[in-house]
Amino acid sequence: MKTTETPAPLPAESGAPITKTDIQPPPRVKEKKEGTVLNVFSHGVLVIWAFMVVLPLLWAVMTSFKDDRSIFSSPWSLPDSLHFDNWSRAWTQANMSDYFLNTVLVVGGSLIGTLVLGSMAAYVLARFDFPGNRFIYYLFIGGMSFPIMLALVPLFYVVNNMGLLNTIHGLILVYIAYSLPFTVFFLTAFFRTLPTSIAEAAFVDGASHSRTFFQIMLPMAKPGLISVGIFNFLGQWNQYMLPTVLNTDPDKRVLTQGLVQLAVSQGYKGDWSGLFAGLVMAMLPVLAAYIIFQRQVVQGLTAGALK
Repeated sequence: MKTTETPAPLPAESGAPITKTDIQPPPRVKEKKEGTVLNVFSHGVLVIWAFMVVLPLLWAVMTSFKDDRSIFSSPWSLPDSLHFDNWSRAWTQANMSDYFLNTVLVVGGSLIGTLVLGSMAAYVLARFDFPGNRFIYYLFIGGMSFPIMLALVPLFYVVNNMGLLNTIHGLILVYIAYSLPFTVFFLTAFFRTLPTSIAEAAFVDGASHSRTFFQIMLPMAKPGLISVGIFNFLGQWNQYMLPTVLNTDPDKRVLTQGLVQLAVSQGYKGDWSGLFAGLVMAMLPVLAAYIIFQRQVVQGLTAGALK
């Protein structure tokens, strides 16, 4: 037995009254227009902000290749010729090479120590429950809110009594202690986002806690390590207050101290081109580090939110 089903006639064909549900709502032109205006405004603000940041950097690089006369006579014009002798003069006569080497030793040693100790402490606080876990965690959080200026005088006496004043390794230890609270806070939240099943599988296979951490969990935390490493590198490379108080030996000065000394000497010599060349020298490693690792920084910052 065959049955035929005919589709229901449309309201217009059957003569039935048209209801509100049969009428399609018009496109939301107003909301679309508001979203377009908001995007244009936000992009405009970002363009202005980028212009305000990039323009001083480009001007400093351009000025480092000028002579002193051109800096004052035409500060916004391009250099008539590239004076590379400004860079060589700042590197040799202003002792920027020694300051650069001291800064690399201090920042390199403190960065490695901060990442190793901070990642180990963060892993324990994130993965293991023991009495005092939350107390230690909040102790690190409290260290982030403690102003370093209040600790300068007692820190000076502590470092002096330990025989570490005016030494590279003493400054490294102080930098590590200064950077540990933020490192532990950042990496603790990151280690909590990593899957526990992989670590449990390693324990079942007979791996020790140290092997599980260094061979399994630490490589998985690479985005977080790179992100917090970039932040610590920026803060330690540009640090001025701590080395000024704890490092008064002229032979052990870092770049920030050297730049200040070079700026003070301009009142007597007037070597402004050499000063700008030294400023660009101190600025280039920071820019290079961020440009190279900018993708990893974004991944590390968004990993916790995405997981």
